Amino acid sequence: MKADFADRFQELYGVGYRAAYGVLGDRVEAEDCAQEALARALVRWDRVQGYAPAWVARVSVNLALDRIRSQTRQERSRPTHVSEGSSYDLADRRRDLGVALAALPRRQREAVVLRYLVDLPEAEAAGAMGCTIGTIKSTVARGLDRLRAEMGPRWAWDE
Repeated sequence: MKADFADRFQELYGVGYRAAYGVLGDRVEAEDCAQEALARALVRWDRVQGYAPAWVARVSVNLALDRIRSQTRQERSRPTHVSEGSSYDLADRRRDLGVALAALPRRQREAVVLRYLVDLPEAEAAGAMGCTIGTIKSTVARGLDRLRAEMGPRWAWDE
């Protein structure tokens, strides 16, 4: 069984890294989150191997969100709403996304992360969360609505 883990290590590391990097935007911290997620997966391998990519992604994102939560209160403030002409770079956007993701209810956060940060198809995300495709669709829709409300209109990526 553990041999299967070794065979899938690179694939799972890539999933964990991409998920954490999507939240943090920091290579080193994303690597730390992915490594910790894989260490946790190895300990639970017999239980999680059937849905390992989704499990590793969820754990990596949760670890990334824990890092955001542990930042100082000033850095964790609500998303930055900027006026015309001011600078709002990618690092600010990632930080704000992390704060907004952390504020979502757990199921909505998991669904949004699996669908959009890990890019799992609806069927795989539903399987990982133990629900139907319809439930994934509605949970993601509610999560995205809350993110849009939290992030505000200036958070568009097309600026």
